[in-house]
Amino acid sequence: MPNSQLYPFERNRYYPGKMLTTADFQAEQSYHIDKLRFMNSLMYGSGIVCGCGVFNLDDLSILIESGVVIDGTGREIIIDSSVVKKLSTISGFDSLNSNLASLCVRYKEDEIHSVYAVSHKESDQEYEFNRISENYELFLVDSEDYEEGLEIETEFLTKEQVFSGPNFDGFLVMPTTVCKDRNVKICLEIHKKTDADVKLSFKGILDIPSFSAPDSTQQIEINVDDIELEKDGVLTRDYWMKVLRQPGLESNVILRSGSVAAFENDRAINTENSVAIRVRLSEEAPYALIGRELGRLNLEMRQGMGTDSIKLADIKLMRTDQAYVIEDVKDPANNRYIDIPAQNAVKTAYMEYYQKEADVNEQNVITDVNKTEASPVTVTGSDLKNVATGVLEIPLGKDARAGDIRYSGEITHGLGSGNVYVSIGYEYLSADQALGANAKSTVYGNPELFSRQSQQLVDAETAVRVLNDKGSFVVAARLLHDVDFLVLTYRWVAIRFPSGDDIDASDYYGKSITAKTPTVVMRPRENYYFGVQFNNMEPCSITYELTASGSGEVSNDGVYTAPAREGVYEIRIYCSDMPMVCTYAYAIVKNNAKESDPGGTPEQTKEHLVDIPNLNL
Repeated sequence: MPNSQLYPFERNRYYPGKMLTTADFQAEQSYHIDKLRFMNSLMYGSGIVCGCGVFNLDDLSILIESGVVIDGTGREIIIDSSVVKKLSTISGFDSLNSNLASLCVRYKEDEIHSVYAVSHKESDQEYEFNRISENYELFLVDSEDYEEGLEIETEFLTKEQVFSGPNFDGFLVMPTTVCKDRNVKICLEIHKKTDADVKLSFKGILDIPSFSAPDSTQQIEINVDDIELEKDGVLTRDYWMKVLRQPGLESNVILRSGSVAAFENDRAINTENSVAIRVRLSEEAPYALIGRELGRLNLEMRQGMGTDSIKLADIKLMRTDQAYVIEDVKDPANNRYIDIPAQNAVKTAYMEYYQKEADVNEQNVITDVNKTEASPVTVTGSDLKNVATGVLEIPLGKDARAGDIRYSGEITHGLGSGNVYVSIGYEYLSADQALGANAKSTVYGNPELFSRQSQQLVDAETAVRVLNDKGSFVVAARLLHDVDFLVLTYRWVAIRFPSGDDIDASDYYGKSITAKTPTVVMRPRENYYFGVQFNNMEPCSITYELTASGSGEVSNDGVYTAPAREGVYEIRIYCSDMPMVCTYAYAIVKNNAKESDPGGTPEQTKEHLVDIPNLNL
């Protein structure tokens, strides 16, 4: 692993009469060289910039195409012309111990242009090299001995093991934070640990309370059959789901207990009894979320990740004691090509062959969080269609004094006539030491409570007069102290409450929800997820609540925890936006229950409800 610590940077300071020595000129060169390599490694990382393809010409020789590579310390390696090499002439060939070799390239400096040293002393060499040629060197190494660069470690992904056998390991991988109303995928990763000729089969059911699968259910069936991999091979299966707009900040993805089975050649292997991936729910867009996660990596984490060589190809050989034959040449599975900004236009054109226009538009939506609205902005999301926000200003004029009352103009909130609630908050800029810049803050309520923390707050009483029939409002502010401000700036939020005429009963006609397991028998303190089936409606945000105190606990995403004592407990389940669309589930808690036992299908619910009071607990 090369030393990639190129900083801190020092450059020459010139002054009249300074005597320059060899060390000064070397420092001058080092400053510019190290600065360039530092930026290369930080901005581009390591990998292939272009070219460097490898092909076998015959049984003994290969062709390496011209190209550009950047290694782990930011050094440019330029193969200026295509070159043909007999494999046995490449450095490292005689040291190979296996039939799978990696062809690599690394930076090399050659001293050239020998000249007479005019001022040499007797102890010095009479001739010195006058130039340094930045070159490259090809070499071979056993593939299993090649040291890959370290991956940047972040907390963006969470990884949970789901099974482990003599030959295979299985993991579930997904982001630790997901974005509401956006798609996200969870990956099943299967790793082969040995070179044994073994097939793997795996199945399980994922319960996804705060998500919706492509078939509009809240579960995903995983089923892979007869997987064959080479040693160290990895198979990835992606399962997509949409994040619902649920209340709360967290949720779980649960591998259902009892649904998991894994086999190696029909022989069962160990599986995890309970796997739950806890994820955070965010209102941010994916671009902002990923940008923040990568931007928070410090310099030490970014440096030292690459190696001093780059793998160009894996070469499979057929060898005897006296000869060899090149059997196959292939690109490395994890070969990395550096993204070049100059090619973005070409990439965009090519991507049109793989994405629909709607997909492209969805991925390129970027919200400008620093924009100040000069006019009302209506939020058009399905859950916030009756909300609007904006910024207003109240001019004070000169010499405003305590007790003066000032009014804003009439402001149209954009929600139409009717019953509208308007709230305002004082908005100001203040220095934030953590950000190292000014940050915008809004105080709703009495700003006097925060006046000690910021000298920029203006103490004022405010009131809002809503003109329901006109769809507008006026704000009044009375100063509590003398101020020298000319303008007060307020952030306003308007919420329109639906009236009886706004509710269309036809919106609920035929729509219903049912619990997938209306009745379940479980032990005290046991957990169970109550999934929901949507009938004649799209999946929506669901709220769970207990109908009596002491009934245990239920999370926002429907994971019920039974209480310590036996009994029959009721859970009400309803659509968050349509509370009248609801259903009920029942937990029968018994000490002698062997395992969670679903009580029946939705069609059997009435029968269970009749029998519940007569159960002998």
